[in-house]
Amino acid sequence: MENDARPLSIDGLTVAYGARKVLDGLELHIGRGEIFGLLGPNAAGKTTLIRTICGRLKPADGLVRVSGQTGRDRLRHIGLAPQEIALYPHLTVQENLEVFGRLSGISRSALSERVEWASAASQVTERLGERVSLLSGGWKRRVNIAAAILHLPSLLILDEPTAGVDLAARNHLHEVITNLSLEGMGVLLATHDLDQAEGICSRVGLLQAGKLALQGVPRQLISDAFADRKEVIIELRRAPPAAHIDLLEAAGFARQDGVTSWVMLSGNEAPQLERLAQALVRSGLELKEIRLREPGLNSLFLRVIRDKAPAQ
Repeated sequence: MENDARPLSIDGLTVAYGARKVLDGLELHIGRGEIFGLLGPNAAGKTTLIRTICGRLKPADGLVRVSGQTGRDRLRHIGLAPQEIALYPHLTVQENLEVFGRLSGISRSALSERVEWASAASQVTERLGERVSLLSGGWKRRVNIAAAILHLPSLLILDEPTAGVDLAARNHLHEVITNLSLEGMGVLLATHDLDQAEGICSRVGLLQAGKLALQGVPRQLISDAFADRKEVIIELRRAPPAAHIDLLEAAGFARQDGVTSWVMLSGNEAPQLERLAQALVRSGLELKEIRLREPGLNSLFLRVIRDKAPAQ
């Protein structure tokens, strides 16, 4: 087989737990400098895929290559920042990076230079002398990434890197991830944050039923699915009774989050919101807000998951 030196190449990957196939002939390729957003509902197989790439699970079939390497040889080309913070809380940031650097096989002579580079790339240089236990969640995430890139991996795997952080910290993390990709690192970003994926990912893929149900450039996928159509969003003050749920569904609305937020895809012409709002109020619904918005990844993937088939 011809050598494939891309940061990640997965061909025909199948992983099963007993008779159940969690991954079923999965295909995925990530190029240098590419950020690939791995999306999907809980239990879709994202964690299984990451564990398989990192050699924690043995596939039933298929091939995983990282920078052209297979088996255990590929592991030295992988950097992993797990969802749970994997740092020593009683040590300083610098001490953590030195420990992880030595564990990843970096020589003592090269360690200082690598720590300096990784801390600058992760934007944690100003916190090197601080104990990790005293850092906020966002700073810990950035140190987690610094520890993962000390050995200069070609593939960086980030599992929910913005979980539990505020908006400012998320923006800093986006900058760190983008800059690393610009240096040529391939990034596999597993996330539930679809706004994040739409904003920074070169390509995204939705994992469903063991395969990537769809994958591509975010804006192109959205354009292909919705063209120029808009979404009508209504927010209700309280959960509607069964009769009103039937009314909303008959009008073309579908639940978005819980039972107080509903969405409908408009036609090519935007509806008259004031007239629609008046009709909803006359029907007895307690309307809090009505608005138009451009469809995004969240809209697309809700459609795919609901229909159990790729959007056309």
